[in-house]
Amino acid sequence: MALNKYQAYQNNAVNTATGGELTLMLYNGCLKFIKQAIKDVQDNNIEAKNTNIQKAQKIIQELMITLDQSVEISKQIMPLYDYMYNRLMEANIKNDINILEEVQGFVVEFRDTWKQVILKTRQKQYAQGEHV
Repeated sequence: MALNKYQAYQNNAVNTATGGELTLMLYNGCLKFIKQAIKDVQDNNIEAKNTNIQKAQKIIQELMITLDQSVEISKQIMPLYDYMYNRLMEANIKNDINILEEVQGFVVEFRDTWKQVILKTRQKQYAQGEHV
């Protein structure tokens, strides 16, 4: 029963999230799958490692698809996403924790930067009297 309440909460959180919050959720999900893949390599659980890396790759693909190409910074972000995607593929083939940790570092930087963007946007909206 508690699981159903948790799933309902998660669904509600996604349904009511802003675009920025959804992006943050994607970064956090990607980190979760990379961390689990690292543990899977350490535990020699190759099937689970493969699944978790593929889930992280799908999130990177989603970030690539939803990247607004009309914004100048996108031209700098897209090659980084592409690099991360390809490094995940290499980590999967080689069972390489170092590569997974490298990609994890990039995702943490993107996530932390994105958190700051959301925070500044909220502060600006609040200062202008808008309540989001």
